[in-house]
Amino acid sequence: MSNEVEYKKKILESLHATLGECVIPELGKVKKGKVRDIYFSGDNVIMVASDRVSAFDYMIPNLIPYKGEVLNKIAKYAFENTKDIIPNALVGHDVDPNVVVQRKLKNCGIECIVRGYLWGSMAAAYEKGDRVFCGLNVEDGLYRFHKFKEPLFTPTTKAEQGAHDENMTMDEVIALVGESLGKQLKETAIKLYQRGAELAAARGLMFIDTKYEFGTDDNGKLYVIDEINTPDSSRLCDISEWTEKVPKIEAEMKAGSYKNVMELLAKKPELKIKEYSKQYVRDLLLEQGFKPGKAVPKLTEEQVVESAYRYISVYERVTGQKFEFSRSVLPTPQRMMANLQRCGLARGCCAVLMADSDSDMPHLEKIQSTLNKWGVPSHVRICSAHDQPTKLTATLQYYNQSIQPLVIVACARGTDALSGAASCHSLFPVVSCPADGWNESCLKNPSGCSNAVILRPENVSKFVCQAFSHVNPMYREMLLASFQEKVHKLNAADKYH
Repeated sequence: MSNEVEYKKKILESLHATLGECVIPELGKVKKGKVRDIYFSGDNVIMVASDRVSAFDYMIPNLIPYKGEVLNKIAKYAFENTKDIIPNALVGHDVDPNVVVQRKLKNCGIECIVRGYLWGSMAAAYEKGDRVFCGLNVEDGLYRFHKFKEPLFTPTTKAEQGAHDENMTMDEVIALVGESLGKQLKETAIKLYQRGAELAAARGLMFIDTKYEFGTDDNGKLYVIDEINTPDSSRLCDISEWTEKVPKIEAEMKAGSYKNVMELLAKKPELKIKEYSKQYVRDLLLEQGFKPGKAVPKLTEEQVVESAYRYISVYERVTGQKFEFSRSVLPTPQRMMANLQRCGLARGCCAVLMADSDSDMPHLEKIQSTLNKWGVPSHVRICSAHDQPTKLTATLQYYNQSIQPLVIVACARGTDALSGAASCHSLFPVVSCPADGWNESCLKNPSGCSNAVILRPENVSKFVCQAFSHVNPMYREMLLASFQEKVHKLNAADKYH
């Protein structure tokens, strides 16, 4: 690492330049992972790597500067160095440090974990007496940090956010995906791990364990997807430190003074092996007494800086490339949005059309049709202010996380509570366009309601376009052209002009 003091100073200055919870409505419904937000857009999958961190399948309250960027940079390096083993899903878009674009594939639904050492959760279970892992028998008499003779394939289920991954046997893998694909997943995962170990060893690092995800195309061809060999999906440490400390640990354990290695490390922390992974965060939580089911402790500023430094450090160690700190003057979400627009992956805005009932769909479709003429992306949402107030609140809270400007068009008939409720809770402007035409209730919402009222769908669409004219020059040009066209028609109609 170049200069630890200098790097940590830059990280400290960037504590607020992070990407946390964010939504890009234009890209469609988001599939939120623990640290990544995934959008299925056309033939592509747009993956946003946030600066969130999970440990033990729980989210920590802090954001770690540059974490998402580091994960993407390492994954890109690893993809490039493993494409002779298996094709990857990367699409050739150098979009943004926090964004990766991959081709849309069918996820195999398995976390393919490969372990070269007795480490982490497996070591903890082993110290408690477990000897069978994912159907594999592990011999007695081993100590934490032991190197296996051959890498072990220990797959798990791929849980949704909030759930926990469960161990799988090879028979369970085959039952899920079939014998041929199951065997291919195992063989490919082990080859990728071995390549990762070779690349790491060349830079003095030991590749401890990792996980891979795979997907298939319509023809059944297998690809490696998501991320590979990053600090979030892998563990690494210095070979020299492991070589120096493991013999000392084994000697201490053979002396019989300690029940297990964790007990030894609690007494002699100088024997701990520094990991280049999010294990540092896990250890911090454990030191503060965290247990699953309890509130996740918040890290100190110093611990956040150290975490970010470790992520950057492993990037430089693994790739041999110097980390370039961002020079963008824009906050991370705005920079990312601008880059998505630059690459033609987004227009930079979205209209959200909301109605109380699906019986108003013809009205919504008419508005959406006029928005399409302007090229404005839009969503249609059915959410009743009367019958689904909780859902409406949650929906508005979701859109309030948007990093792109929105206009919400509320379309209700009868007593219009929708536009009032929406304008009370939305960070974005709300326009009422009643499905039943003139509706005085839109104008009589109580204090705190700020909705505008436009009766004609085509006028709503023009209003939306005007609201977004500062976001995308295309809308500005279209509006100016429409003004000129209107004047031209008037002049043409005036025979004496």
